[in-house]
Amino acid sequence: MTNYSRFAKITVTVASLAALSACSSFNPFSALGFGSKSEVTATRQAARVRGAESVAVNRYLWAASIDVLNFLPIESVDPFTGVIVMGYGTPPGGSRAYRATIYITDPALDARSLNVALQSRNGPVSAETHRAIEDAILSRARQIRIADGAL
Repeated sequence: MTNYSRFAKITVTVASLAALSACSSFNPFSALGFGSKSEVTATRQAARVRGAESVAVNRYLWAASIDVLNFLPIESVDPFTGVIVMGYGTPPGGSRAYRATIYITDPALDARSLNVALQSRNGPVSAETHRAIEDAILSRARQIRIADGAL
């Protein structure tokens, strides 16, 4: 599967969820603080447990994604489905603007649990850039896990 088709599938999924949530003026998640642009709030949402439902994403991958891509503004987060949508931003010292959609599919700290869709204003990014971002997120997640003493 190419990066473009993966990005297209994630984009369609996120757009569908946004369209469905627009069908109602009642937002059941507003009392929980969902929709906030704060990195701290987004990280807390990934660790939230509500009743018998627990969030099924890896908290280290979630926090590392937000940490590594901290130059991108957070547009929306959904820790129950594992989706983080980030808007366009330019990395420090860089000249190209990027945006990203991160999809964490599993609670395991594993490369297969992380799907990153990157795009620049000119279209998809190079495979090297995509791989470097994924590697940086995975490395940061391992560092956070070690610092947390969860080994």
